[in-house]
Amino acid sequence: MLEVVAAVPGMVGGLIRHIKSLQGMRHDGGWIGHLLREAENERMHLMTWMEISKPVLCPRTAHRVVGYLEEEAVTSYTHFIGEIDAGRIENVKAPEIAVAYWNLDPESTLRDVVLAVRADEALHRDTNHHFSDRIRAKRESLFEDMDTDSNKPHIKY
Repeated sequence: MLEVVAAVPGMVGGLIRHIKSLQGMRHDGGWIGHLLREAENERMHLMTWMEISKPVLCPRTAHRVVGYLEEEAVTSYTHFIGEIDAGRIENVKAPEIAVAYWNLDPESTLRDVVLAVRADEALHRDTNHHFSDRIRAKRESLFEDMDTDSNKPHIKY
């Protein structure tokens, strides 16, 4: 799954550089070939692992794997925050799109954006592990935790 995503930047980057090279009628310095070989390499990683594992669609496993991938994202964003705090990445003003989406303070910075994204990733991690656990317990309906008595809270505690 991760290999599918990993192949995209090389392919897109190679395409963009190819178009710019054609528009400007100039050589791109070798980037196009490198980026496309990188995308092909990532595709071959995926094809190899698919051949080895011969995966069968299993929602429980899919949610578990996504939970693990999201955990890696949380770890990566934590390192990103460390780089900002250490001064190795400039803590620039947050872009307006991020301020609007996460309802951040207008004076927010890159660090605030990374904190918001990391929180999203943590929620995705926990949600996918929870879904995997529910599937394993044969409790796939999220409605079974709801109480139908209108005089009580709607969630069973």
